[in-house]
Amino acid sequence: MNFFIFVSEQWLLISVLMALIYVLIIYERGKGGKPIAQHELVSLLNAEEVLLVDVRPAKEFAEGHIHGAINIPHTKLASRYIELERQPPKALVVADQYGQHAGSAGKLLADKGYDVRRLDGGIMEWRSENLPLVKGT
Repeated sequence: MNFFIFVSEQWLLISVLMALIYVLIIYERGKGGKPIAQHELVSLLNAEEVLLVDVRPAKEFAEGHIHGAINIPHTKLASRYIELERQPPKALVVADQYGQHAGSAGKLLADKGYDVRRLDGGIMEWRSENLPLVKGT
């Protein structure tokens, strides 16, 4: 009961706090790379302007991945990101199952100096758009 009284008396402070939390979430999310839509990724992949890094576990990657993707599981990315240095210098797009790990993976890669974007909605959104996946490694 006291909580509701506090909120009704301090509504301005509560509003400012909520706005700051929202800004913090947006700011932190942006550190992992700008979201990129599926159709934009298709165009960039066809023009060979980006390198797609799939951060799902190897088993999920083998069950179906986007053509041309490189698999580096998010749990091993900190030690294996140097494999990307062997590739031509391009922007990176990070993809995972639902988008839950792409932000942290993108932040790690951005901290290493890469230009990073995240696949909006992950592979599940790609599937829901009926876009093709390749099976195997």
